[in-house]
Amino acid sequence: MKNPLQTVSVIGLGYIGLPTAAVLAQAGKRVIGVDLQESTVTAVNSGTVPFVEEGLETVVAGAVARERLSAQTQTPPADAFIVSVPTPFKDDHLADLSYIDSAARAIAVQLRGGELIVLESTSPPGTTEHMAEVVLAERPDLTQDPMHRNSVYFAHAPERVLPGRIMIEMVDNDRIIGGTTPVASEMTRELYSSFCRGELLLTDARTAEMAKLTENAFRDVNIAFANELSIIADKLDIDVWELIELANHHPRVNILQPGPGVGGHCIAVDPWFIVSAEPESARLIATAREVNDSKPEVVLEKTLDVAERFKAPKIAALGIAFKANIDDLRESPSRQIVNRLADTVEDGTILVVEPNVDELPAELAGRPNVQLTELDAALDAADIVLLLVDHAPFKQVDQEQLRTKIIIDTKGLWR
Repeated sequence: MKNPLQTVSVIGLGYIGLPTAAVLAQAGKRVIGVDLQESTVTAVNSGTVPFVEEGLETVVAGAVARERLSAQTQTPPADAFIVSVPTPFKDDHLADLSYIDSAARAIAVQLRGGELIVLESTSPPGTTEHMAEVVLAERPDLTQDPMHRNSVYFAHAPERVLPGRIMIEMVDNDRIIGGTTPVASEMTRELYSSFCRGELLLTDARTAEMAKLTENAFRDVNIAFANELSIIADKLDIDVWELIELANHHPRVNILQPGPGVGGHCIAVDPWFIVSAEPESARLIATAREVNDSKPEVVLEKTLDVAERFKAPKIAALGIAFKANIDDLRESPSRQIVNRLADTVEDGTILVVEPNVDELPAELAGRPNVQLTELDAALDAADIVLLLVDHAPFKQVDQEQLRTKIIIDTKGLWR
């Protein structure tokens, strides 16, 4: 085995990178986080966190106090590098690997030989090999040959965590590890075993990449079935929530719950990476993506139909996060719906209630017809209550507050 990998640099201190850095530091590693956002670096170095995640701030504060964790904007030398940067898709749904390329080039400058570079960012099959090519193109003096003293090792280790439970699941969940060589896989297993209590499952890099995409595509297809049922049931004047509840009494049926669409940086994005890899074969996965991507438009049209009854409608839009009880707005269908409402209902007012954020995102902030509002005030003022996210406070709403309102409940929370 190569060096003991005591110093780790985590590139990208977002929703996955910062928790990864925190648990590694908690496990005794010396961790240097790297992020381009000065505000993120400042927050981490002061022992605070730039986003809401249960249990994260306590671990970060402790690691910083013990001088196990620090952050900076430049990539330092390290024994191991973990790349956790965004992998969005372009307009044609092809993956944008520019963030990975930039991280790889910054790492390449610091390499001496013997280092491990792990890609955690969810990405299409072949991306880890691509990252290795970028690094080695920058450093032709290095190699992937484990018999050579100037070898560098590459692996993929996708995260499999649920926002709101990241600090628990990052430690307890099984982890897939795929190296470009067997030695790289073993080195990555050694590193991740320092904090992961789940089973560490070794494979090759491409299979590891595809496994993460497969998990999220499976969930996306099943959500699409529920969302398509909700559209059909609405047109047939059937309560989709009762329909699913009855169908799920079959011992081999477990239909998921519909909603306003699918959001987040995983399920809403990852299946497209499979489609782009094999567009002619991934027909079911592509159709599921299209169903889920179209659901916000269905919700929007239903809301606009109701809004036409009012000269200047007041619409309480409850939730713009992509799922319950978090502040993550990435790829949020609810955010998309509210943005479209703001464009369309120019004579009305959109009262946004999002208990997990202190300010509206840039595209909504400053609009004269959009206000970030407290729950009770929004419910009192609204003509229409559009429930988009099942945040905990919304479950506690007094039904008497809704008695005179028009309700559009996309989550079945107030049945």
